[in-house]
Amino acid sequence: METILLLAHTETDGSLGKAALESLSAAKALVTSLAGSQLVVGLVGAEVQAAANQIASCGATRFLGVAGADFSQARYSSDVIAVEALGKIAAATIIIGPATSRWNRVLAGAAQRLGGCIDTHVTGLPAADGNISITRWYYRQRMEGVITRTKRPWIILLESGCNLAWSGSAGSTTVALVPVALPAQRTVVTGVQAPAADAQTIRPDAKLLFVAGAGWTKKQADGQAHPGEAEKIILGFLGKAKASLGSTKSLVDLSGEGQAVLKFMTHMNQIGQTGATPRHPKGLATCCHGEEPHTVGWRFINERRAINLNAACSWAQGKADVLYVADSFAVMSKVNELLASQPG
Repeated sequence: METILLLAHTETDGSLGKAALESLSAAKALVTSLAGSQLVVGLVGAEVQAAANQIASCGATRFLGVAGADFSQARYSSDVIAVEALGKIAAATIIIGPATSRWNRVLAGAAQRLGGCIDTHVTGLPAADGNISITRWYYRQRMEGVITRTKRPWIILLESGCNLAWSGSAGSTTVALVPVALPAQRTVVTGVQAPAADAQTIRPDAKLLFVAGAGWTKKQADGQAHPGEAEKIILGFLGKAKASLGSTKSLVDLSGEGQAVLKFMTHMNQIGQTGATPRHPKGLATCCHGEEPHTVGWRFINERRAINLNAACSWAQGKADVLYVADSFAVMSKVNELLASQPG
């Protein structure tokens, strides 16, 4: 019999985010697959009652919480103690949480404190004949591994986008608050500095991934490079479409080669090869050839389209659902014009 602890932290408004609700769906499915198992919810935040009410109908046998001003912001020294306390009170054998930046920093240390083990970047939780296994990708998503463990507690961090978010009805429930005594804290969170929403170019929840290739900074039909115009077109599209920005490795590497660059592009935007493998419903690649090291990062994009002047580029070899043989500058300028004419 497994006791499965769904571990989540609240957002700034006191609610649970999409990643936490996806982990809840995975935890519920696991409980259904394992006869005699039970689901316990553990919440961490400044206030946890609203979050508990949000998922009151999820079927958990208990709702536990660690609350207070000390837990309103991510901080390793306080979060790891909160997680340890919740794990012990719940007597959890399986602990499932979303792979957020907050939990990614903390849960390895919590596993050590609890005498357990941890797996990160998990994409699936299949269970059969009473045995639990996890799936995760290796070697830039070219190989999938299946892992089982007997050591408990087993902490599992689930990647976002791999499960549907739980969408049950809200209600009212009782949260058992777990008292936690913190040692003197050397780190004090005085505030958060973040760019405006419109200045963000990486948007994991965006419906569209827009990928810019090195061609945006190369010489165009007039024999000149136009990086300034490229920046204006790309940022204009991102602002209007609320898309997330990706890049090829060749483009983000240009800054070290003394070539013209897009000032807002960093290695954080890189897709494929040594970059990210995002999960967006749709993707549009521009000014890149669609070579394998890049497109491996696209395998979780459901609908792939590309714009390239070369009709024989790699995108045309089955790596894109639709290839537009055209000039990206002209196409995206027209797209921006059409978006600007839309009401609202």
